[in-house]
Amino acid sequence: LLEKEGKISLDDPVTKYFPSYRLYDSNSTRLVTIRDMLSHHIGTKTFEGDFTFWNTSLSREEIMRRMRYLKPPFHFRQEFGYCNSCFLTAGQIIPIVTGESWEHFVQTHFLSPLGMDQTLVLSTGVENQPDVATPYTTSYSDRLNKVPYDNWNNLAPAASIVSNVNDLSHWLFMQLDSGRYQGKEIISWKALQKTRLANSWVNSVKSPRLPTHFVGYGLGLFMADYAGRQIYWHTGGAGGMVSNVCFVPEAHLGIAILTNNDNQQFFEELRYQILDAYLGVPYINRSQEELPNFKTRASAEIKEINDWKARVQSSAPELPLSAYAGVYTNRLYGKIRISGEKDQLIIHYDTKPDLSATLEYMDHGEWLLTYNNILYGIFKVKFDISGTRVQSLTTPQNPFVEYDPYVFSKVQ
Repeated sequence: LLEKEGKISLDDPVTKYFPSYRLYDSNSTRLVTIRDMLSHHIGTKTFEGDFTFWNTSLSREEIMRRMRYLKPPFHFRQEFGYCNSCFLTAGQIIPIVTGESWEHFVQTHFLSPLGMDQTLVLSTGVENQPDVATPYTTSYSDRLNKVPYDNWNNLAPAASIVSNVNDLSHWLFMQLDSGRYQGKEIISWKALQKTRLANSWVNSVKSPRLPTHFVGYGLGLFMADYAGRQIYWHTGGAGGMVSNVCFVPEAHLGIAILTNNDNQQFFEELRYQILDAYLGVPYINRSQEELPNFKTRASAEIKEINDWKARVQSSAPELPLSAYAGVYTNRLYGKIRISGEKDQLIIHYDTKPDLSATLEYMDHGEWLLTYNNILYGIFKVKFDISGTRVQSLTTPQNPFVEYDPYVFSKVQ
C-alpha cells in the first residue's frame, strides 16, 4: 500500500530509515531491505531472540538495537527463519513515512473499512474484553493450566492483534475478492498480489502425509500447493493460544481457527481436515493420525520431569548457595540476578518483571529449574564451575518461546 503511494520501496535498505540500525555483520546491515524484514531470511533461526523480546519491558527501539546481537547460524537470504523482531522493524518504518503509528495506520486503512469492530490492534486490556477466551497450556504438566495473557505491544506488529472469527471472516472475504470488501476496494489487487509472491522457500520436498510439494513465504504469508490448488495461510501464537487463518482463492474458501491451548497441533490438523474435505482429498482422520505420537511425546516429557523431581532430596550442592548468588549477564538478554532463599536459588529477570524461576538442587551438580509461569517450562540445568568459582549458567526455555538456550556469565 505504501509502495503504491510512492512513500517506500520494498527494496529500500532499512538503514535509509534507521541509519544506526545494525545486524550481526556489516554486509547484512548494508544489504537488508524492507522486503527482507517481511520475508524472514536474514539468516537467524526461527524465534531467535524472542525470549529476550517477548513479554518484556524493552521498548521497540531497544529491541531493534539489540538485533545486532542475534548471531545468524545461516547465510543471509539463503534460509528461512521466522523473525518477530523483523516484523517490528518493518512496522517502525510506517510512522517515519506517514507520520502516524502503525497501530493507527492499520486501524484506519484496514480494520475500520473492513468493519472489524471487535478487533484490538494491541493486546492491552484484552483480559477485560467481553467473551474473551482464557489462555491455557498442558506443556510440562499432565493437566490443563491457566497461563497469563501475553503482552506483545513492544514487539508489535508481530502477534499483537487480537480478533475473533467473525471479524476475521471480513479479512478473508477481502482476500477472496482481490482486495475488495462489500464492493469497496480496501487494497488494490496489484498491491495484494505482491504479498502472495514467494520471496523465501521454506521447503521443496514432497510431504509424506499431505498433498503438498512446495512451501514458500511471501510478505507476511505462507503459501503452498495443496491437492492441486494454491493455498495461503499464517499461523499465530501467544501464551496459551494458537491460531491459523487460511484461504484458497481457487476454491472460494476461507478458514479461521482460533484455539486457547498452545500445546497441541490440532489447530493445524483441523485446517488440513477442512482442506481435504473441500478439495476432494480422500478421507483421513488427521487428528487421529497424529494423536498417538503426541501422547507418546507428552508421556515421555512428564516422566522425565517426575524423575527430576524425585531427585530433589536433601543433597547439598558442591558450593554454598552464596557462591551461586549474584549478577549474571548475556550479551543479548542483559542481566539476571540469582539469590539464595532457604534451600533453593531464585532467578530474577531484569526486563521480565513478572517472570522468575526456582533452582532446586538434585545431585551430581544438576539443578531443577522451574519457571513461575509453567509456559516457559521445567528443565535440568548445570552451573559451569571452575574451582570454587561459578562461571556461568545455561538456561533453556520452552521452544514455543525460543529454541536455543541462553548462557549467562557471572559478573558479580
